[in-house]
Amino acid sequence: MTVEADRTVEGAITAFVQDRTKTELAPDADLFATGLVSSLFAMELLVHLEQTFAVTVDGPDLTLDNFRTVDAMAALVRRLKGEGR
Repeated sequence: MTVEADRTVEGAITAFVQDRTKTELAPDADLFATGLVSSLFAMELLVHLEQTFAVTVDGPDLTLDNFRTVDAMAALVRRLKGEGR
């Protein structure tokens, strides 16, 4: 994956989270520790990643650590798409 494409993944996730929370955040901000993510919003994040990036998140990938930060979600998407950083 190119750096430009990588920024697109992080940018798309960041835009979604910031739009829904009305809060600016750093890509390494812990969304759960900040209280920005409820259990319902965590499910919305899952659906957003699956639909936006055409991936399926299941089994061992369904952990809070994979959704804790924008960086973690972008890494999950890259891994599920079989793309290296």
